[in-house]
Amino acid sequence: MNFENNTQVYYEAQASGESLGRYTAKTFGWMFAGLMVTFIVAVSLFMTRAILYVYSIPYWYYLLLIAEVATVIVLSSRVEKMSVGAARGLFFLYAALNGVVFCAYLILFNLSVLWMVFGITSLFFGIMALIGWFGNINFAGLRPLMMGGLLFLVIYWLLAMFIDLGSFNTLVCGVGIFIFLLFTAYDTKKIQAYHAYYGNMPEMAAKASIFAALQLYLDFINLFVYLVQILGRKK
Repeated sequence: MNFENNTQVYYEAQASGESLGRYTAKTFGWMFAGLMVTFIVAVSLFMTRAILYVYSIPYWYYLLLIAEVATVIVLSSRVEKMSVGAARGLFFLYAALNGVVFCAYLILFNLSVLWMVFGITSLFFGIMALIGWFGNINFAGLRPLMMGGLLFLVIYWLLAMFIDLGSFNTLVCGVGIFIFLLFTAYDTKKIQAYHAYYGNMPEMAAKASIFAALQLYLDFINLFVYLVQILGRKK
């Protein structure tokens, strides 16, 4: 699902299914449903102390990381071939796995701090989504910058797993916030292209909506993670 170099072509397509507004609302609805699953799983593990059993599993962090990456790769690479139900199932599976990770934030930070960061994340996310939706932005030109920034973040966190790079953490978090603000606008704009291209193919349109919801979910989660590391104080 690569549209950034042919956006104008797709806008010329005539979507014969549901309206763009309804399609967009459903896409954001799936995204918020994923966030709710993450929240419920994280709070449930924290309140019942079941997270202690997860932490007792040897190399639990790496196992969870592998499971999350594998889920995203399968959904991203196979979404056009799998059923709508399977795509939704994988999306919510990823959201649930992420809930296990986010339980750690409930342990490390005060709840008031997390609510504050959630509010700031929602504000930033909403502003960039509106800019992406209404703005006439050449994302094809910005994409190399975004992908380069994403590659930088991945390499940094891989190195940070083995080397103490704490002195650069604030700078890297600033880069992460900037990159995922751009991705928020970019991924919001792609909803219009998905609707135009798949509008007369209801099943593919539904799967594209789930895929777009996953991208927006990842944008929101990453914004939250980088903001909480800058603004939050650990217990």
